[in-house]
Order: sequence, then C-alpha cells, then structure tokens
Amino acid sequence: MKKPVYQAAGLARQFGLELQGDGLTEIDHVAPLGTAGPRDLSFISSDRYAAELQSTAAGVVIVSPKLADQVKGTALVAANPHVAFARVAALFERPLDAPPGIHPTAIVAASAKVADTASIGPGCVIGEDSIIHDRAVLGPRCVIGADCVIGEDCHLVSSVTLVLRVRLGQRVLIHPGAVLGADGFGLALDGDHWIKVPQLGGVLVGDDCEIGANTTIDRGALEDTILAEDVRLDDHVHIAHNVEIGAHTVMAGCVAVAGSAKIGSYCQFGARAGAFGHLQVADHVTLTGCAVAANSVPEAGVYTSHNWPLLPTREWMRNAVRFKHLDELARRVAVLEKESKHV
Repeated sequence: MKKPVYQAAGLARQFGLELQGDGLTEIDHVAPLGTAGPRDLSFISSDRYAAELQSTAAGVVIVSPKLADQVKGTALVAANPHVAFARVAALFERPLDAPPGIHPTAIVAASAKVADTASIGPGCVIGEDSIIHDRAVLGPRCVIGADCVIGEDCHLVSSVTLVLRVRLGQRVLIHPGAVLGADGFGLALDGDHWIKVPQLGGVLVGDDCEIGANTTIDRGALEDTILAEDVRLDDHVHIAHNVEIGAHTVMAGCVAVAGSAKIGSYCQFGARAGAFGHLQVADHVTLTGCAVAANSVPEAGVYTSHNWPLLPTREWMRNAVRFKHLDELARRVAVLEKESKHV
C-alpha cells in the first residue's frame, strides 16, 4: 500500500492549526523527536523536552505557542499539542481490512440478527437473539453469547468474549482476550459451604468506550454493571459486578474495582490502583499508582496510599491511624524545639 503524503499547509487547514515555516513541507510518517527525519511529523507537549527542538531533524513539529519560536524548521502550533498530534497521527493508521459479510467459518444462531454492513471474521460464534448493528467488526474467534447487542461501528479486535446480556453502544473498541458479562463473584455462606448467587443482570457499555486486552467486566447480580460514555480501560483491568463508572473515566493496567462501587466521571486511576466495594468516588478524583480507596472519596482531588511496607494487619492499621496525624505531630515537635532553644 502506498504511503499517504501530506503537506504542512494542508494539515494546518484541516485541523485548525497555525502554520509556521514552509507550508510545502511533505510528511509521510510520524516519529519521536529524537529519531524523526525530514519527512516525519513529531510533537512536543512539555517544556522538559524543549532542548530536543534544537537537535531534531523532524520535517514538521507540533508545538505549543510557548515553544513555537524555538522550532528551527516547520511547525504546527496548537493550544494542546498532544491532542493535535493524536488527531493528525490518525491519518497514518492503516485502514482495517474488514469486508462486510459473514466468514464461511463463522457460526451464527438462527435467531441472531447481523446487519448487512457488519463484518464477522473467521471462527466467530454469535449466540441466540444477539444483534450486530451496521459496520460493526468482529475479528477472528470472537464469541458473542445469547442476548447481546453490538452497536454501530464497534470493533472487537479478536478473541473477545461477550458471555451473556452485554450491550455495547456505538464505536466501542475492545482489544483481544477481553471478557465481558461473565458471572459476578456472588457467593452466600450456608453453614460450612458456599452457595453461588445467580448473576441475573448484564453489562451496559456506553458509546466510545475502549476496553483493553484481557480486561474483565462481570455482569451484575440483579442490575447491570455500567460503563458510561468514553470510559477507557487499559489491559488486565477487573470491574466487578454492579460497578458503575462515570463518563470519561480512565483506568490504567491492573486496576481492580470491587462489587457495587460507584466511580464518578473524569476520574483517573493509576496502574494497580483500586477501590473497595459498596463505596462512592466523586467526579474528578485521581488515584495514583497502587493507591486503594478503602472508603468513599467525597471530594475531587489527587489521592495516594501506595508503597507502605508490608506489616501484620493489626500493626499496619495502628500505623495508618498515626500517619493521619504525622503532619500535626511534626509541627508540634518543631514548635517545642524552637521553644527549647530559648530556655
């Protein structure tokens, strides 16, 4: 396939960017500043890397207005260079080869409905009463269980499993190995043994969500597990039954959210962060890597709890209580030290 070629002036017009330098400069690739060549597009989003502008050979660099005068060659000036780069770089993605139709090796239940414009790849299985809408793409070996709905323009890359009663909105992207709609971890202790609690709900995923490889989202016990629009989950994330996640929230790798927790909108969870069950996290809360919300978080802000030494639980809890008063104790000690010097 022939590489697409773009001129700097055309990109400026298409994406509403300010052109600085030679508008006829051509690019056909994207690359980091340090390795970019004269036909590459690159970007810089932080002042920390400003020194690289002096040595880069990139043909075009997307920069903020603050750094524009440091670019020796051609620049595209954007208020948010990272966002601008994401939009421009999308031009260089290779189009997906997913012709409409059902591959001969796919198995589709008689009661399922598949739109004519959908693409069902080799080895796929579609269960009873499931619906696949227009332009949806199911890559190889995807398994869609009974009573599932896949919205328009969704893309299940490969080996994705929707177990039961999963409903995807439009433009949902799910990476390989993800499992949605498996049983939630519901158990009742009957004397000396466990009894499984039926998981009678489903999973509801809003428009424009992205779900990473090998991520799992369990279906609810009575009501649905819910992801609102534009939620982004990294690889190996676990969302337990009846969790609700607000719009535009992002979670990095290995995050775990326990059952019935309610997470607000525009939250950010760092790698290996998590939340206990049956609590609420407000909008615009950030949990840094390995931080765990053991109680509800009622106010927006950045919260940290990671990397405490491993201790016996009782000792750890005593120290945790004392840690809350550490700043106050340090101030009191400072005052006492100051007073003692004048005695």
